[in-house]
Amino acid sequence: MPKFTWHTSAVPEGLPVRQVYGFLFVPDGRLLIRLDGSKHSLPGGRPEPGEVEYVDILRRETMEEVTVDIGEPHYLGYQCVDDGISPYAQVRMAALITTVHPPEPDPDSGRTYRRLLVHPGKAGDLLSWGETGYLQATAAAEAAVDVFALPGDDLPETGYL
Repeated sequence: MPKFTWHTSAVPEGLPVRQVYGFLFVPDGRLLIRLDGSKHSLPGGRPEPGEVEYVDILRRETMEEVTVDIGEPHYLGYQCVDDGISPYAQVRMAALITTVHPPEPDPDSGRTYRRLLVHPGKAGDLLSWGETGYLQATAAAEAAVDVFALPGDDLPETGYL
């Protein structure tokens, strides 16, 4: 069974990055959760050949999966996945949504995902990523307030984008 650990430092040299996901916020402080049927996730995915900049990977994936443009992302940290054979990193970033486009099918899966807006405090439960997921969601909620100057309390109710 893989071991997951959360780190707020830079990804160490030599540890491959296999995933970049984004905690994406709207100006009222709510967080975008990608819905695929009943499964909750964040927008993001794997680097394509030649992609090395986390920002580029996140921008491409957010447009493909949830058809939004984002401002300058803020690096939160990475989750190390140690499967006992070949450990790797899953990078997490936070960003503000700047433009919302009409939903379109993801070019990789052909599915059109729903875009749920929630209070950031609900992310840990919805994502079901365990203790490291709660740590990631907390880091994102703190960045929303401290980095992006978004409201942290008295947010609107859950809704769809």
